[in-house]
Amino acid sequence: MGIFDKLRGELVDIIEWLDDTQDTMVYRFGRYQNEIKMGAQLIVRPGQAAVFVNKGKIADVYEEGMYTLSTDNMPILSTLRGWKYGFNSPFKAEVIFVSTKRFTDLKWGTKHPIMLRDAEFGPIRIRAFGSYVIKVTDPGKFIKEIVSTDGDFNLDEITDQLRNLIVSRFADIIGESKMPVLDMAANYDELGEFITKRIHEDFLNYGLDIMKMLVENISLPKAVEEALDKRSSMGIIGNLNQFTQFQAANAMEDAAKNPGGMAGGGLGMGMGFAMANQMGNAMTPQQQQQPPQASQPTAPPPIPQAAAFHIAINGQQSGPFDMASLKGFVTGGQVKADTLVWKQGMAQWTAAGQVPELSSLFGAAPPPLPPQ
Repeated sequence: MGIFDKLRGELVDIIEWLDDTQDTMVYRFGRYQNEIKMGAQLIVRPGQAAVFVNKGKIADVYEEGMYTLSTDNMPILSTLRGWKYGFNSPFKAEVIFVSTKRFTDLKWGTKHPIMLRDAEFGPIRIRAFGSYVIKVTDPGKFIKEIVSTDGDFNLDEITDQLRNLIVSRFADIIGESKMPVLDMAANYDELGEFITKRIHEDFLNYGLDIMKMLVENISLPKAVEEALDKRSSMGIIGNLNQFTQFQAANAMEDAAKNPGGMAGGGLGMGMGFAMANQMGNAMTPQQQQQPPQASQPTAPPPIPQAAAFHIAINGQQSGPFDMASLKGFVTGGQVKADTLVWKQGMAQWTAAGQVPELSSLFGAAPPPLPPQ
């Protein structure tokens, strides 16, 4: 290196930072022995700030624009160095560029479930995740509190700390709000805005500002979600008797498609008789309301209906079913001697084998063997 090249390398006359990355937050301008020529050009591009540091102390901070460095536009540095009457020789100082653009789509989420006390479900655990946007608003404080002497500070070096801060504040705010878990999904936007305002001051302590925080999902444990799905299903089903009749109709249709199955055939036959009986009961009153036509002979009265029984299968009440339907259930194995039944006039549910009208469906038990 020649003497002139060395001098040009020592005396910097243009200070700038061309950032071709998307995650660099701080860049320390490098040059030989930190010597800067008085009258050098400082170029600060949009989305940047330049911080001058003298002997470990934050001096002047420059926002976007072009500056000709002199004692007039470096008031703090001039005071620190004692330039009372101006100074035209090269001087030493650190120049640190800080990116002041918005860093978007940063992710946050709970590593562990958050325990809450919900008004409807009681103690419950939830998980949550989303995204947020930050921006450096005080470059000097950001360098002092976070960056220190790091000359090439990237976004990855601070995201873990910010994420932990968000999750900690999120847990406190959610617990204090006492918002029902089922209402959180309908208030993601309002919840994000509320949390953003609450943690705004925490970020300012680092020279940062959280511009926006989004709550994208709040989930419950798998077992709770399954129980909630069952609860929703029961609400959709509504009338349990009507749902049982609907299932009986589906079973009859399936049995008709598989005539070879004994159990399916018996169940299908029994369900068919039951549905026919119910349809007959529903239609008979309507037919009785119609007056007989004078030109036609009077129809005989309807045949008296046999006693109909309700049955309990898998803890669910079904019926009523007539004797033909019950016989089909017994044949198919759906109704056994210990199956509880009830009809109008009975004081309580009774095992089918103990009801005189139904005991014959199960056959007589053989007597005990004679002694040897």
